[in-house]
Amino acid sequence: MTTDTPPNVLVVMSDQQRWDTLGAYGCPHDLTPTLDSLARDGTIVECAITPQPVCAPYRAAFHTGKFATEAGVWREGLAIDPDETTLANWFADAGYDVGFVGNWHVGGTFDVPVPDEMRGGYEDFWRAADVPEFTSRPTEGYLYDEDGAEAPFDTYRTDAFVDFALDALDALSEPFFLVVSLVEPHHQNDMWTFVAPEGYAERYDKNPHVPADLQNCPGDWYSELPDYYGMVRRVDEAMGRLIQRLRDLGIRDDTVFAYTSDHGNHFRTRPGEYKRSPHDSAVRVPLLFSGPGFEGGGRIERVVSAIDLPPTLLDAAGIDVPDEFQGDSLLPVIRGAEPDEGGEAFVQISESQMGRALRTDRWKYAVAASKETGWRGGNGEPASDCYVERYLYDLRRDPIERINLAGRPNYRDVADRLQRRLLDHIETVEGDRPTIKQLERGYKEY
Repeated sequence: MTTDTPPNVLVVMSDQQRWDTLGAYGCPHDLTPTLDSLARDGTIVECAITPQPVCAPYRAAFHTGKFATEAGVWREGLAIDPDETTLANWFADAGYDVGFVGNWHVGGTFDVPVPDEMRGGYEDFWRAADVPEFTSRPTEGYLYDEDGAEAPFDTYRTDAFVDFALDALDALSEPFFLVVSLVEPHHQNDMWTFVAPEGYAERYDKNPHVPADLQNCPGDWYSELPDYYGMVRRVDEAMGRLIQRLRDLGIRDDTVFAYTSDHGNHFRTRPGEYKRSPHDSAVRVPLLFSGPGFEGGGRIERVVSAIDLPPTLLDAAGIDVPDEFQGDSLLPVIRGAEPDEGGEAFVQISESQMGRALRTDRWKYAVAASKETGWRGGNGEPASDCYVERYLYDLRRDPIERINLAGRPNYRDVADRLQRRLLDHIETVEGDRPTIKQLERGYKEY
């Protein structure tokens, strides 16, 4: 690639994948040799935090570069405004072909085709469904093509989505921006279980590695980890096929590749399901880059919000980052122009609660709206004018977040400092500075 030729950009987004399933983050199972190799040769973010641990809100943040409340999709079932400018629009305006494959989840159509105006500007290639779980199961189903016709498959869903992505690579002209959004390793909701390809769960059903945050906790990790690990393994194999096609086409060295997930998975050890919580098991995600601009970048150690992914992709393509984007490109950190230290991430949480959280290199501070009869659900409104402290964790001493320090008088100074920082983020993003009440020991008022 010559210096005046913009790179292709390929983004793969898994669903509900824990960061620590990658060998690059220390997983003892050899689940992700392809991704681990890309991380070694490129750049990996040690502590990437999703801006919203729910499927649709995260995707809205990714496509718009804005936090979920500002993008208007702060819970499931909402759709991106068709007038919203998206990543696809920015890339297309810069002369890129733009394509999308897989799990759209921000069209508001559920199991019927997403109309042209609700596709976020991905107009050059489209194989997607708004909620693929409604049009498919793990080994069969269909997406929709540009004309709204069914594009069926009868293979493992990850393999099928990557097959469609291979078609996209053949169809798109350079430079291209292609997003591949997988369902796996998300559980199949109508089965309420994780489904690995045939023969894959058996590889991990004897003495599987149990992450420390799950150990000795109620939940379904004991029965589900083998399938979950098998699903991650198959995703990585599919990534190998995708990277090989780039090589076969002679464009691997001309393509920026990014891999991430929308949120993590705590196997029902927290609020009774898999995400929607401020704990690292839900908000910490894998994030790695390879290709032009990221070669030999090593490891970014600072805490990074995944809201920084959209501006990083634009910056890598030489496209000016729009003022309305709420994140910052990571390329200055990779190049050494900014210090790789500290960092913090702001998180919005919906559906299980109306919550906000701050994740620093040492602390986790989280608040939620409340009412007299209990914690207020996060479906009715995007934000509250009053929150109550709910969690405070010292991550250096308690990395698995078992000891909640919220409300303890000897941590009042820490909580006050973090509260001010959280309020600064809320004011910057949401234009409001709500009241945050101290948590009284014993939940007397709430």
